[in-house]
Amino acid sequence: MILLLYFAFVLLVSVMLVYLVRHYTFSLAALYYNKGQPHYLRHGMCYRPTVSILIPARNEEAVVGRLLQRTSELTYPKDKLEIVVIDDASADQTGRIVDEFSKMYSYIRVVHRSLREGGKGKSDALNEGLKHASGEIVLCFDADYFPQLDIVEKLVAYFVDPEVGAVQGRVTVLNESATLVSRLVALERIGGYRVDQLARDDLRLVPQYGGTVGGFRRGLLKSLGGWDPTVLAEDTDLTFRVVLAGYRVRYVNEAECYEEAVEDWRAYWRQRSRWAKGHMQCFFKHAWPLLKSGNMRFREKLDGFFLLSVYFVPILVGVSWLLGALIFFFAPVGWFDWFWGLLPVFAYSSVGNFALFFELGVGVYLDGRVRLGWLMPLLLLSFVVNVVVCVWALLNLCFMRCVRNGRRHVWVKTLHNGGEC
Repeated sequence: MILLLYFAFVLLVSVMLVYLVRHYTFSLAALYYNKGQPHYLRHGMCYRPTVSILIPARNEEAVVGRLLQRTSELTYPKDKLEIVVIDDASADQTGRIVDEFSKMYSYIRVVHRSLREGGKGKSDALNEGLKHASGEIVLCFDADYFPQLDIVEKLVAYFVDPEVGAVQGRVTVLNESATLVSRLVALERIGGYRVDQLARDDLRLVPQYGGTVGGFRRGLLKSLGGWDPTVLAEDTDLTFRVVLAGYRVRYVNEAECYEEAVEDWRAYWRQRSRWAKGHMQCFFKHAWPLLKSGNMRFREKLDGFFLLSVYFVPILVGVSWLLGALIFFFAPVGWFDWFWGLLPVFAYSSVGNFALFFELGVGVYLDGRVRLGWLMPLLLLSFVVNVVVCVWALLNLCFMRCVRNGRRHVWVKTLHNGGEC
């Protein structure tokens, strides 16, 4: 039994060490490699396909007007652009606001969904919007986002390459200064996009479509059946459906869009719970097809597997803490002291999207955000929260599968208040 504890503990710490090496690699790539990003400047900025922008909106009266006003200022040719707003059974003034913009701008179309049809989640709303989209390229923006004026040109530029099926732009926090939570989210976004996504793109791995500030070839999206409404992480799901179909996902660091981040721990918990459950669903759905795919190289499969597994790693960290404590107090051995001492370092610096310590350090350096970097030690708070979130998400997922016979998970939207701009 003691030997089994030792083996399990060493195995778990080894997994964390692998993630640590992965994040070291991404950090170094973002610092020194950076070969792929200028590609669109040389080859794609004159590419002008027809574009449809889908904006799902459910009870977004505080923010949707700001986004639609911004879309009217976009520099992309209006004769090649259409905006499709899906009013998803809103109970506030969202429908009235989007209708007013539709009257002012002929390229803005509104799809109203009744209470019977709508309110079933973002994927369901986007599938409805896709029926009304006619552009060669379909882009998606959440209602609380605020894009750069030339973001469409930057996003569609990569589609000049016929191997590219999807693109993802950079997400930056708009209301960073609101609370401690929004500042920590801003740090996570810097590590996740400025370093992690950029490095995966440069190293020709699997950048992740993030659900907004990105898009697809409409023909490919339709051939894949659109968004899967049974999966909470519809963005990760589509990422792997695209690469398994033999297409590439590209990340465009220069295409920035600003989001309203959550501002309190309750909203953070609800959002990350949805992400965790959705990612776990994607793991069970795509892990085996990924490993046996004939359309991907070995390193892409390896990186994809790490990406799919990322929300399980905090659970492994929690288990390793328990095992380590049991061994430390009840069955200590000589070699264990230094191994146990390294565990907090591995845990804090190697766990998925929650404690990208090295990537965050590189990100704030590259962005010149030194003062924000002072908050990095406080990421331990969000890390501990995410350990609990991921454990709860896995238990909830198993409960829904076993006890409720796979009943569809309920989409819980993030509330937006239209803060700083």
